[in-house]
Amino acid sequence: MPMGNVAAPRFWRAMSPEVQAGVLLILATVLALLLANTRGVDFYEWLLSIPVQVRVGALDINKPLLLWVNDGLMALFFLVVGLEIKREMAHGHLRSLRQMALPGFAAVGGMVVPALIYVALNHHDPVLLRGWAIPSATDIAFALGVLALLGSRVPPALKAFVMALAVMDDLGAVIIIALFYTSQLSLLSLSVVAAMTAVLILLNRCGVRRTAPYIVVGVLLWVSVLKSGVHATLAGVVIALAIPVSRDADGDSPAEHLEHALQPWVAYAIVPIFAFANAGVSLLGLDASALASSVFQGIVLGLFVGKQLGIFAFSWLCVRLGWATLPEGAGWRQLYGAAVLCGIGFTMSLFISSLAFQHSGGSVALVDRLGVLLGSLLSALAGYFILARVGSRR
Repeated sequence: MPMGNVAAPRFWRAMSPEVQAGVLLILATVLALLLANTRGVDFYEWLLSIPVQVRVGALDINKPLLLWVNDGLMALFFLVVGLEIKREMAHGHLRSLRQMALPGFAAVGGMVVPALIYVALNHHDPVLLRGWAIPSATDIAFALGVLALLGSRVPPALKAFVMALAVMDDLGAVIIIALFYTSQLSLLSLSVVAAMTAVLILLNRCGVRRTAPYIVVGVLLWVSVLKSGVHATLAGVVIALAIPVSRDADGDSPAEHLEHALQPWVAYAIVPIFAFANAGVSLLGLDASALASSVFQGIVLGLFVGKQLGIFAFSWLCVRLGWATLPEGAGWRQLYGAAVLCGIGFTMSLFISSLAFQHSGGSVALVDRLGVLLGSLLSALAGYFILARVGSRR
């Protein structure tokens, strides 16, 4: 459901939904940077620190607006990510082991090599080492938006490869968040989490196909996960995995129906709002020491060098071993361009960064976000021009 409609300008309606989402993401980022580096910084900081409280009896959730965005809206983002993963494994590009082989190997390389580069530069400091997963992420919305700009110069099979890789990358990010970015655990809240998860599984096993019961139980699950010490966004993935993906006689699937209903809200509202809330890096105090920071260098090199190196090398190995073939209509140069493009970490990298350094102080928060922005920008520009040049030659 693209935003382009009869009331929208013609140039907007001429864009594909992926490009529209990418444009909104860029505008939100630019606005955040402008506010953070002008007299609007006071308004920007005030807006994100507005306290928002929800209280029902003894249950009290009182957080600044920024954390409602990161813990609440991003749970919906991860719900859609979970639905995408489930759909691809049931009906899409990940439904067989051979189809999973190439993007699966590529995703592993794209997570491991950037993490190793970051660790090599930051192993001396346990606090800085917490950011090892930041350059391991891929922003699926931004990557697909750049591919959409290239149009027919990119084979459909290569687009499918990037999408499958990014989906598996997101699955890896979910596992990383669950294992490495949790705070003190509450056994009482975890007990409620287990109970709500059991109810979701029961709904699925009983063949309930209406999404409303899953959402009601899901809200209770999100609250209990929020209070448990595990990051609240993981509730979205649990809900997604419980909703039935099987299709009935009419071809309707509850999971796909919910995904299609939520996708426009995520692409056109949630992701841009998240970018606006987290990309506001103040450059006023920036000096050479910030650029020489091992965190900054680890993130930039991890995204721009590590991503392309890991994805391309592991893809080459997978094809050479005979476990998979290149995407139909694509050569090694185009696969390399796609590997470079997957260095766009942006949304996911900013999110993991907010978890890694939430208690480390302002100096790290400056250089890590700046590293994410620069590494993602370099990957987007280089990936676009490589694919555009190879596509024009073809």
